[in-house]
Order: sequence, then C-alpha cells, then structure tokens
Amino acid sequence: MRRADRLFQIIQILQRRKSVITADRIAEELEVSTRTIYRDIADLIGNKVPIRGEAGTGYILERGF
Repeated sequence: MRRADRLFQIIQILQRRKSVITADRIAEELEVSTRTIYRDIADLIGNKVPIRGEAGTGYILERGF
C-alpha cells in the first residue's frame, strides 16, 4: 500500500469514528505496525489535519473536518 493511500485511509477511519481509536486498532485494520501509525499520525498533525490525542490513549478527528 502506498503511503499516500494509507494516510487517506487513516483520515477515513478517524472520520467514521465518534469516539477515540487507538493506534493499535488502526494498525490492525490497515495491516501495518503501530509505529507506522504513530509516524503517519505525526505527519498528518504536522500538515494541519486536526487530530487530537496521544500515543497510548488514542486519537480522534476534530468535528467539522
């Protein structure tokens, strides 16, 4: 899977969730390592995607995105 596709899929997973989701669950769904998800989410946040959360707790996309 291309990285751009994976980043888009992470956003889609976060959009369809109304509650927090852990990096482990995202990694399981996308069949990649948890470390890859942490790295990808850090890049998304760096590119101004409004993701809230932290490692170990979980992530959520802010409303309206």
